[in-house]
Amino acid sequence: MKLKSDLLKTVNSYFELLEDDVEIVLQKGNHLKKDDLSNFLNKIVSLSDKLSIVEAKIDSKFSPITFSISKKNKVASIFFSGIPGGHEFNSFILAILHVGGHNLKLDKSVVSQIKSIDKQLDFQVFVSLDCQICPEVVQAVNKMASLNSNIKCETLDGGVFQDLVKEKGIQAVPTIFLNGKFLSSGKSNIPKIISSLKQKNLIHSNTKVLNKSINDCIVIGGGPAGISSAVYLARKGLEVTLIAETIGGQVKETLGIENLISVIETTGEKLTSDLHGHLLDYDVQVKEQLLVDEIKDGHLKKVYLSSGEILQTKTIIIATGARWRELNIPGEKENLGKGVAYCPHCDGPFFKDKEVAVVGGGNSGVEAALDLSGIVNKVSIIEFMPKLKADQILIDKVKQSDNIEIFTNTATKEIIHPNGKVEGILCEDRGKKIDFEIKLSGVFVQIGLVPNSKFVDNILELNQFGEIVIDKNGNTSKEGIFACGDVTTIPYKQIVISMGEGAKTALSVADYLMKDFDHTKIKEAV
Repeated sequence: MKLKSDLLKTVNSYFELLEDDVEIVLQKGNHLKKDDLSNFLNKIVSLSDKLSIVEAKIDSKFSPITFSISKKNKVASIFFSGIPGGHEFNSFILAILHVGGHNLKLDKSVVSQIKSIDKQLDFQVFVSLDCQICPEVVQAVNKMASLNSNIKCETLDGGVFQDLVKEKGIQAVPTIFLNGKFLSSGKSNIPKIISSLKQKNLIHSNTKVLNKSINDCIVIGGGPAGISSAVYLARKGLEVTLIAETIGGQVKETLGIENLISVIETTGEKLTSDLHGHLLDYDVQVKEQLLVDEIKDGHLKKVYLSSGEILQTKTIIIATGARWRELNIPGEKENLGKGVAYCPHCDGPFFKDKEVAVVGGGNSGVEAALDLSGIVNKVSIIEFMPKLKADQILIDKVKQSDNIEIFTNTATKEIIHPNGKVEGILCEDRGKKIDFEIKLSGVFVQIGLVPNSKFVDNILELNQFGEIVIDKNGNTSKEGIFACGDVTTIPYKQIVISMGEGAKTALSVADYLMKDFDHTKIKEAV
């Protein structure tokens, strides 16, 4: 990997934040890429007096192109196998900074949860250097490893360790193994990993603790709608806390954005950074890497966090967005990461020269098929309705492709996977009522979104799609609880619309607090 001078200059400025000496240990042994990795690491180490590198035997289980990062003379918990270029370069630099004492930017309650883990957890995270969502997973587990010596994380470049990828049946990234067993595939983060550990009884649930401070409003969600709401509320001088599983939401996964008015072109990663920067410019308490387990209604409302903390507030804005919709057919969940995928950009390269299907004929499905057609041997688009729903310009491009076949008026019934390997998809011709099979190696699901509203389904009115029902001002079925963005019944799920809805809902909250909320009834909970 060639390191440009301007990049090295930027990294050098970051290394000024190091508080402790950090040592990189490169595993002894020979490998075709060993010299490239050694040169790469030495170039990085030369940027700071607080960094050093040695070559030694770490552990016989590691490859000669594995290296560890640790405080000097301390046992290592973070390992990289391969040259951390591409999207993982940032993960590598952040690992050095975090081991070296730089702020992890985690809520105290999250830190407490991670430090409480008393069992040995050995994570392996398989990534592609071209994968946009992989770094979030790598950085999450590395942060956990830097906080607790019982936790270790090895990040492996799947492109280098292809035999291991094949042996483990990996067909999607990121894929996490814990103590040698499959844990998860696809997008993840600290709260989701902690939730998985709780389900496996590897971490104890935190004792619930009531925070006696009273917010004017708690915004749940860190996407365009949530951030827009928080900024507008702060500009009104209100006490605001924003709770986010991750800042950016689905926007963070979007590659190109060309329809945000006044911004001719940007990326999801850049827009997420700009949104975060704008948020931090205001007096908003941000609690990131946390899930909301439940909310309780009342004149003074309570928000229960995954960390055990309970927050109190006069009003709530729910802006939790949506996630990819699943097919819910046999063979889908059990083959996630092993032939079933939701991100063509990240997982497409695993199916080079193979045959795949894209389920869904809307814009996202047709765009996915076009992207994949340049990588795979053949793409089958499967659409439930009689016609593709995508824009005509995209349909025209598909029809011009010689390796894309279209199946309309077709239902998917089962993903066929004898011996744990995806080999086909069973479909039904809805017109002829005849079942047929498409032979393939991978299935990409692109059938729309599901609102993230489950945690309020017993409190608020939802429609048949699970969207929170709101009026023109963002009011829900409960007084003092508002909602905005993709989680609601508002039509047209677009970034620019979510931003506008967030601003409008914040103004509605400010109006409600000024005119309708009875402040005399508030008594601080004990």
